[in-house]
Amino acid sequence: MIIKEIQKRPFVRPLFIWITGILLQSIFNCSIISFLLIVIPTVFIAFAWLAPGIDVAGCNYELRWIWGVVFLSLLLSFSIQRTAYWQGGRGESGTSFLMEFAGGKQEYLLKPFDRLNLSKEEKSVLATITLGYRKDMSRDVRKRFSLTGVAHLLAVSGFHVAVVCGFLSLLFSFLPKSPFYRWLKYLLTLCLLWCFVVITGLAPSAVRAGLMLTLYLTGRVLRRTTDGYNTLAAAAFCMLAFNPLYLFDVGFQLSYLAVLSILFLQPRLQDLIMVRNPIVAIPWGWITVTLAAQAGTTLLCLYYFGQFSLVFLCTNLPLTFLATFLIPAGLIWILLPAGIPGCGLLQLFVEKMTHTLFWIVDSFSRVTQVAFYTRIGLLVTVLGYGSILCFLLYLKTRRPGMLLAGLLLLLFIFFDLLIERFFTV
Repeated sequence: MIIKEIQKRPFVRPLFIWITGILLQSIFNCSIISFLLIVIPTVFIAFAWLAPGIDVAGCNYELRWIWGVVFLSLLLSFSIQRTAYWQGGRGESGTSFLMEFAGGKQEYLLKPFDRLNLSKEEKSVLATITLGYRKDMSRDVRKRFSLTGVAHLLAVSGFHVAVVCGFLSLLFSFLPKSPFYRWLKYLLTLCLLWCFVVITGLAPSAVRAGLMLTLYLTGRVLRRTTDGYNTLAAAAFCMLAFNPLYLFDVGFQLSYLAVLSILFLQPRLQDLIMVRNPIVAIPWGWITVTLAAQAGTTLLCLYYFGQFSLVFLCTNLPLTFLATFLIPAGLIWILLPAGIPGCGLLQLFVEKMTHTLFWIVDSFSRVTQVAFYTRIGLLVTVLGYGSILCFLLYLKTRRPGMLLAGLLLLLFIFFDLLIERFFTV
């Protein structure tokens, strides 16, 4: 069943092969040996071509395994070589230019925020939420957002890109439904969306969201159905093909784990309670999204940051609601010239929303025992995600072997924690 699910999503297999090449090069530094992965299949094809009775050019179904080996070998070799290229620092010039360009534009675009009646801390929060500008933000403010479980609002992520995309879709919804205007809306949305991604600094989570939305909107404009898992794998493959070292970026890992957890867990959590009232269904959907994302990223957060917020469910719902309106309002304030009609109302709206958001974070951060502190090792993290995967596969396939594998991994985790607790000095 798992094989069938993977076969439905053509980008999953190339992604696994590409990640394997990245890990091989990072661990063993096998860039020179990887050339054999090009030579061996080439020689093999040459012998197969010369062999009597085999029509290689015809791509017969019986020879599909040959092309499978060739594809795997070449893709693995390209992945290793691309990783070695970036390890040598030769691929950073293009991204550094874009980062410098984004930094210069950010400082220029943030000047209209000086006209707002906000404190220095509130301006830094607004600048970070709208454009990802974090230079003026103090460590204390970052800690408060982290303690309340909403640190993702301070990093331009898929949420920010989705809000901007939704706002652009609403803005262009007045256009006629004819094919010409449908394509015009598609092109304008993509151009402005990627302008936002570039200006905010090309964060891995923002690039991931931009790629996924690009693939989704392309499918929509072509009248094609899209698969969330395949779109996620395609976005990951494109990012890692450009820069394989994204794989070791914390933002990249958290972003993809959160989206993967949302795709798998959120529909199942939402079905636990059937909500028919639309007024209640919307916040219930936000709650299930928050729970799914938190379930997928908790182990990774404990590994990297050593803390877990105990109030994340109380803060995410109101702050996500506020940020949904504050992000487009802040961007409109940046782009609109001063003094136009309605500018005062927009200023009042942005100020009130920023005050409220900052007040909620500040209030919850003062709660005693607001977070749980512990740090886990790499082995426990890997075994933990392995056990979660086995249990989820058991729920989907009902195979006892998956349940047994998950329990064994939990047993290994218990032994590792026991050894660390009683036998380490």
